[in-house]
Parts: sequence; C-alpha cells; structure tokens
Amino acid sequence: MPKLTYDLPIYTFHIDFAQHVSNIVYVQWMEIGRLLLLQAAGRPVEQVTASGTAPILVETSIIYKKPLRLGDTARGEVWISELTNVSAWMEFRFYNGAGELAAAGRQRGIFIDMESGRPKRLSADERALFSPYLISEETALSRPGRV
Repeated sequence: MPKLTYDLPIYTFHIDFAQHVSNIVYVQWMEIGRLLLLQAAGRPVEQVTASGTAPILVETSIIYKKPLRLGDTARGEVWISELTNVSAWMEFRFYNGAGELAAAGRQRGIFIDMESGRPKRLSADERALFSPYLISEETALSRPGRV
C-alpha cells in the first residue's frame, strides 16, 4: 500500500534563531499531510466538517534527526500505522533533498461529533476509505526511510 508523499517548500519565515526549520513548522507540515490524507481518502476536511464531524488530535510526537535549512528541499510522507473504530495513528517522515531522514513523527487522531464533542466511531465503510494508506509497522520498517 502507498505512503502519501508531498513536497514542502522552506520559506524564510520557517527558520528559527538557530538558522534551521523551527520545530513548530514540522507540526504544520503534519497538518498538511493529514489534510492531504483525508482528501486522498475521499473525505476532504470540508466534507467531513459539513457532516457534523471534526478530525482532532490527541497526541503528537516528533524525533528530529537532521536540521533542514533555508535553501534545502523537503519531502514529507504520511501513512496510517493503526486504524480502529475510534482512532488512528498516523506516521510522518520528513526528508531533505538528498533523501536523508530529517525528522520522524506520529500523531493519534480521532473524529468527534461537533455538536456533542464526543468521539465518533467510524463505520466499516469509513475505515475502508483509509485502508489504502494503512501500512503495518513491520512493512513500514522494511522500506527505505525507516527511523
């Protein structure tokens, strides 16, 4: 199954006082990946929220391996490593132009009912939309770009 890949431009406003991409930018890049994943699964965020449901995060972690700097090119990857009736673990990898791992992250997300604020269980049909991007940890680690 495919990992969703996306190019990430690096702008001057992404650079922090240490002259590399700020940690907060990686969180924004993860947001871009999540939105692209929803769209690729046929559930763009506008459609999801119009149905009274909202995707939210309950956990984020990032491991930084190599700094990205102004002038570098960056590429992101996202896939789902675990999908249940209520939550999903999304995995992210960020690479420099040479294909070297710059950072690895993961986020746990859920869908909530916007009216009640309570978690919303995904139906089997909804889970099936995301199955093309569900990659087991063993498969992901056997591919290039592992942590």
